[in-house]
Amino acid sequence: MERFGVRAMGALLLVFGLACVLPLPPGATTVFGAPLMPPAPQLTVGSRSPWLPAQIRAQTIAITDLRRVLTRALGWLERAEALSQPRLLFFGAWALAIPLGNMLPAASLSVLSLALIQRDGVLAPAGYMPAALSGGVPVLAANLIARIAVQALEALSFA
Repeated sequence: MERFGVRAMGALLLVFGLACVLPLPPGATTVFGAPLMPPAPQLTVGSRSPWLPAQIRAQTIAITDLRRVLTRALGWLERAEALSQPRLLFFGAWALAIPLGNMLPAASLSVLSLALIQRDGVLAPAGYMPAALSGGVPVLAANLIARIAVQALEALSFA
């Protein structure tokens, strides 16, 4: 986090957000989504860098381990970075984290995190699209559950 400086917040959100986009077994997004919970509200209130408890801040990652992981991810990161650059800075500052654990919000989080890291105001609104779509998913699910419940009650009342 020291090396990322003011971009540490976006980098932290991007790492765990991308992990939540992967089609992992049930429960895995909870494991990767949990670390998103502390920095998300901090970003919402305008914090420039993540506050972490002392025990977590004291943890380090060996450069060799980090280098091995980053080497594998480098191709994807280069492609993502090619799409993003500092522009329309006032939009990039609005990139807020969405601390949910399923794929659509995680995709939104990942795009918004990249926009935050790159200070890309053009990419930031693209991150809001999956966020808006993910807001509709619970509404559709609730509607479906309500219809099933009504049909079940109607079926029981005729029996």
